[in-house]
Amino acid sequence: MCPPAVLSQNLHGRRVIVTGANSGIGFVTAQQLAKQGASVTLACRNEAEGSARADEIRAEVPNADLEVRKLDLGDLSSVRAFVDGYLGAHDSLHLLINNAGVMNTPQGKTADGFETQIGVNHLGHFLLTELLLDTLKKSAPARVVVVSSCYHDMAMGREGVIDLDDLHFENREYEGWASYAQSKLANVLHAKQLAKRLEGTGVTAVSVHPGWVRTELMRHTMPAWMQRVTRPFMRMMGMVEPWEGTQTTLYAALAPDVEDHPGAYYSQTGTYRDKSKNTGGWPLESPSPHAHDDDMAQRLYEHSRQLVGLAAASAREASQAARPHQA
Repeated sequence: MCPPAVLSQNLHGRRVIVTGANSGIGFVTAQQLAKQGASVTLACRNEAEGSARADEIRAEVPNADLEVRKLDLGDLSSVRAFVDGYLGAHDSLHLLINNAGVMNTPQGKTADGFETQIGVNHLGHFLLTELLLDTLKKSAPARVVVVSSCYHDMAMGREGVIDLDDLHFENREYEGWASYAQSKLANVLHAKQLAKRLEGTGVTAVSVHPGWVRTELMRHTMPAWMQRVTRPFMRMMGMVEPWEGTQTTLYAALAPDVEDHPGAYYSQTGTYRDKSKNTGGWPLESPSPHAHDDDMAQRLYEHSRQLVGLAAASAREASQAARPHQA
């Protein structure tokens, strides 16, 4: 749990974006940051739900500085529209919390043809982060917190591995947990690569495992009625409530010592191949060998830029800059 000093910091003047802030730990994270005085943008796929949650926060924090903006991470045009709207209204960003996600979904594709879990959990957030990096740098000190999972290591017996040759399960049989593990490993590698690129800028990037949290994330794995019936047993097995699940995100976002560990992985209690890691750690060295593969982190970064259309744009810009100016 976060030390009281972390949760009592005065965040007035700090601007924050929380993706998936309409439910679960995203909502609780936005609520706590608003209590501490931050200006919070609730980035939600469902604006109506986001507005309802904002009203709930205002009922508890009457002076909360909140706004709700539509963001569908499964549609890159929505990501670009969100960034255009945000930057049209604001010239600073001190904290980006890439919280939204899906888990163990049926096989499907995003609006851009990506496999659903890698598309929403990684590529949507990747583009969002890239488009906001200049603003984060101008606002430094700033942070990017990427919400991953202990399942980046092993997800229900499936090892988290990045397959750049078949990222979208087009040439292999789709398996929901294998896809989820791949996407969560991508989150860890994204944060590591970000930290490397951001060295010296005053922007710190880390990834987190929030714990096994009672949220809507389980809807594709277990029906709601079954979750209600089994809740006491799942609690005994280690499931935590959203407030407990928010602790690691808030620590990574606010604790001063996080700046000393760029690219690190912060973990609530979890389930790892190395049982000694199950108690978590702030930070924790992941037992997954793939989480420490710097070469794959670089290759994933380059591949992700191509997939979201940034590599092509950069090539065009470089080409244009090299041309002699016309009189």
